[in-house]
Order: sequence, then structure tokens, then C-alpha cells
Amino acid sequence: QEDDDSCSDYGSREKPGTALGRTVPDGNVLFPDIFHTEHLLFYERFKAYQDYILADCKASEVKEFTAEYLEKVLEPSGWQAIWRTNVFEVLVEVVDVEYSALKAVVQLSEPFLCDSRDSTFTLECMQELLELKERQLPLQELWVVYDESGEFDQTALAVEHVRFFYQCIWRTWDEEEEDDFDYFVRCVEPRLRLHYDIIEHRVPSGLVADYQNLLSQCEELYRKFINVRNSISSSDSDSEVENVSMVEGLKLYEEIEHLKQKLKLIENPLLRYVFGYQKHSGLQAKGLRPMGTKVTHVVSSTMMASLLQSLIRDKLCPESCGEELEIQFHNDPLTAVNACYEGDRVIICPGHYVVDGVFCIADSVELEGYGLPDDIVIEKRGKGDNFVDCTGANIKLSSLKLVQHDAVEGILNVHHGKTTLENCVLQCETTGITVRTSAELLMKKSDLYGAKGAGVEIYPGSICTLLDNGIHHCKEGILIKNFLDEHYDIPKITMVNNMIHNNEGYGVVLVRPTMPSDVKDASAERTKGENVQTEENLSPGLLITFLLFPDLGNTEPTQSGDGTACVEGFRQGLPECITDELELYEQAEFSEQTEGNYEIANELGATSAKKSQMLKKRLSELGITEADDNLMSQEMFVSIVGNQFKWNGKGSFGTFLF
Repeated sequence: QEDDDSCSDYGSREKPGTALGRTVPDGNVLFPDIFHTEHLLFYERFKAYQDYILADCKASEVKEFTAEYLEKVLEPSGWQAIWRTNVFEVLVEVVDVEYSALKAVVQLSEPFLCDSRDSTFTLECMQELLELKERQLPLQELWVVYDESGEFDQTALAVEHVRFFYQCIWRTWDEEEEDDFDYFVRCVEPRLRLHYDIIEHRVPSGLVADYQNLLSQCEELYRKFINVRNSISSSDSDSEVENVSMVEGLKLYEEIEHLKQKLKLIENPLLRYVFGYQKHSGLQAKGLRPMGTKVTHVVSSTMMASLLQSLIRDKLCPESCGEELEIQFHNDPLTAVNACYEGDRVIICPGHYVVDGVFCIADSVELEGYGLPDDIVIEKRGKGDNFVDCTGANIKLSSLKLVQHDAVEGILNVHHGKTTLENCVLQCETTGITVRTSAELLMKKSDLYGAKGAGVEIYPGSICTLLDNGIHHCKEGILIKNFLDEHYDIPKITMVNNMIHNNEGYGVVLVRPTMPSDVKDASAERTKGENVQTEENLSPGLLITFLLFPDLGNTEPTQSGDGTACVEGFRQGLPECITDELELYEQAEFSEQTEGNYEIANELGATSAKKSQMLKKRLSELGITEADDNLMSQEMFVSIVGNQFKWNGKGSFGTFLF
């Protein structure tokens, strides 16, 4: 009895009466009530697994540790349970427990109670089924019948812990993982946290769907792998068929390992949002109206005569527009956006608009606030994944303030096409703006704050131009996602005259994998004290790190011919919208920060050469001596000019290694 109490995390058996609730099993009044244990809190399950069940066991010891726990807390007999399967439920009585097998020895209760989808499960049929199973049933298939005495509280909780563990935590491949680590820390805790994050709506629905799909794929491939492995081990010949099976097995193993890594990234609460997921928006563009007309939508909660006169003078005058306008009036901005076709414009008048829905913009439209951003507030209410989703070829938002509440995804997602954000204020809840692969963002003279993740997330293969913005009071300012994988395209990033300040972590953080050469290269860099441009052994990730902020490592300026040739060559590739900005800085007196930005431009040549060299080497190893010029000329397009980084918790720039 002392062992029982010492292992109890929910009170003592000396206490009279049950401490657990009761519930009707799936609303079926034919059966007795069962203990209500499915509502346990995160910390209750966490404490049970960490302190009483698994402790510091290895994956191969999980069953053994669980059996030891059950021996201490599970009543060996005298309790009833409902045996549930996909096709029937039946009331049974437990007469013994096989602890090592995690099974209960049962008999049918009297009177016989059974509920099934058809009438084939008679008393005789059920008796025969139990005989085939040697009257032993897995504990996770049993729901303990309620008893108000409190005698079976620990039994009900123990069965719940076993059921939850094998349904939500355990993976069939866990036992084959390396056995030199703490299973609870590596697997149980992150999976348990993910489970509760999902049921408490803290994970985007798209990421949840991705996780479930990955899990299903991995389980299916693992079953195939086990079958192939068993067929090989049962064969004692070196036939061609066995060789083919071995090749198939290796291929399956590699696919499984790849899927397992993806699952671990999502299970890890730190990496989950760093890597995110590739959300494929199903938005369909409407295109042009059948007659080819374009409409101006005016949004106002109330339309006063004076406001209408101002609108006609400033925005709706045919002389300024050059043609007759068709105008539609709306009460709220969401209705106006949903009514848009290709080329339409939405003018939003001053007011505080509360919306409970998602702005899905699939056509090239323009949303424009009539006034200052603080006077045109669009506030998102109600739980939901998204606020603004953009997939149109050319979308523009200007002079608006977006306020986000109760969200699990960022305030604005650019999935495809180009989105321009100008003179806007974004008050975020989770992450800020996400620029997906192959999408483009131009953000000008805007203010973004409050993100619990990164203010701006830049995916591989995207184009992101940030001019004259404020990004502050976020977890991280700007996060550049890993693009060093050979399947990823390099993002094109331009940052000019931004103020990035008061972020909890870094102003800018680059996410990339740890590379074998990192330690050696970093040591060599410190020892030699040479400029990055002449360092031959640096990995691509380190080169990019020094490109973004070279003054973190070296302070000596790089010499290149006349000192401006590299910069001039780099400027030729810049978009027109920022060449004027660069000229303004050239006219100004060179400060230390300006010199640092010129140094970054000079480093670009070294980066391109290094990337090209690595690609040529990889292609050469594959026997390819001639490559597409577009492939070989891939380079990181970076312009960092005139930005200020102040009061960021961890500094201006950091690298997140995984």
C-alpha cells in the first residue's frame, strides 16, 4: 500500500470517495458510467510520465518501465471496464492483469451488455472471440467503469496514461532509435506539448494537417520497410531477388529518416515556427469581369455628404482618373474585398472596422486607406488561422492599420505574386509578415510590431524589399529561413533605411543547418584575421552571415580596384525603386555604417564565386561538366544600406543553427 501511495500523483487512497468525474460512455445509457479521465491537463500528464512512469528510461525500456508502474498502482482484479473497438462495445470484468504484456485478463460481465453496428455479436460470438484472444485485452482498449468509493481512481488514471501514451506519443519506430538518450526529453515532452498546443488552437490548421499527413506517410513506409526487412532476414540465399529487396529497403529507410526529421522539426516548439510549412493556398482568382470593367469600391460605416464631397474631389474625380468610374459602396472592408475582380480598387474611409473572417486576395487589387493609417483601423476578431492571404499577381495595401487578435498564424501571408505594403501599421499577434517561396514583398514606410515570432519571415526563393520601415517589439526582427539545401533557391533581400529595434532576440537572424566545416572555419577566421572575401574555406552559411553584417567579424575595408567597381556592378541588378535611395546615401558624408554597407556589396562578389565553385564541384562529382548558365549564376542578392539596429536583446545579427 505504501508503494501505491508513493506512486500516486493524484492524491492518496486513504482519502474516502473518488476525486475523479464521471461521464456517460458516448451517450449510451445502456452501459454504466465510466471515469472521466480524458480531460487531464498538460502538467498532469507531464508529471505522470516524467516522475512515475518513464523517468529517464530509454526507448527500448519503455514497456518495462510502464509495467513496473502498473504493478504499483493498478488493481489486479475486481473492476469492470467497457471494451471498445471500431465495431462494438462490450462490458467486461477484469479478473487478472498481465503487467509485462500491458494486458488485462477479462470475462464477460453479467448480465451481458453489448452494443454493435450490427446484430452479429451475440453472447456466443463474443465468448468465442475472447477465447481466441486467450481472454487478454490491451489496457488501452479498456475504459474503467465509474466507482464512487475512490478505490479504483488510480486504476482509471493508470489505464488512461497507458492509452494516451500509445495513441498520441509512441511511434512504432521509436524502439529502433538510438538508445543512448533520455526518451522522455527527446520524444515524450515535445510530442506532449505539440498535442496540447493543437487542442488549444495554438498551431495553424495547415501545420496540423501537414503533421498528420507526415505521420501517416511515415507509418505506412515503416510497415513496408519492416515487411522488406523480414523477407530478407527469412531468406538464406544471395539471389537477385534478395539484392533487389535490399536496395528497396535502403530506399525506404532513407525516406523514413527524411520524414522523421520533418516530424521532429514540427514537434520541437522552438523549430516549429522557424521552419513552418509550405502552405498551398487554394484561392482562385476571378480575373477580369466579363465586360472588362473595373470597379472602385468605397467602404464606410456611415457616408456623410462632406465625406462624399472630399472623396469625389480627391479620389473619384473623372478628370484625375481619366475615365468614368463605376462605384460600389460597402459597410465593411471584407465585403468589399470579396466583391473585387482583377484591377479593382478599394478605398476605405476613416473608421474602426471589426471583421471576423479572412481577407483572401487572389486578384490584382488595391486597398487604400483614405487618411492616416491610425484613422483607418481593421481589427480581426475571433479565433482563426489567417488575417490577410495574398496570392494575386500585383496587390497593393496602403495607409491602413491592421490589428490582430487570437491568431495562430501571421498577420499577412504572401503566398504567390507580388504584394506591396506602403504607409501601413501592423499590430501583430503571432508572427508578422510571411514571404513564401516564389512570392515577392515590397514594404515601404510601414510600422510593424508585437509579433510573438519574427516580424518578417523570408522563405527560400522569395524576393523581399524593405524600405524605410520600423520593425520593433517582436520576438525577432527579421528571420531568413534556411536556403542552403540544394533544392532551395536563394532569396533576394533588400533592406534600405529601416529601423529595427527593441526586439527580444536579434534584429536579423539567419536559420541554417550546422555544417561540419563551421568549427574549423570559425577557428581559422579568428586565427588568420583575414577578410571574408579572401577566405577559401568558409561554408556558404558563414559567408552569408558575414555578408549581411561584415563589421561583426572584420572592420578593415575590402579593396577592389578603384574601390567602387564592385558596388557599381552590383547596383546594375537593383530594382529601380531603390536606386534613388542608394544615390542619396552616396551624396551624403560616409559614416561608419555606410562604409559597412559598401563592404557588404564588395563581399557579394566573393559569395557568388564561392557558390558557383561549390555548385561546379557538385556537378563535377556527378559527371556533369557543362551546366546551364542560369543555374551557375545563382547568387544571393543582398543590399543592406542605411539600416539602424538598436536595443535588440541579442544584438543586430545572429545565426540559428539546427
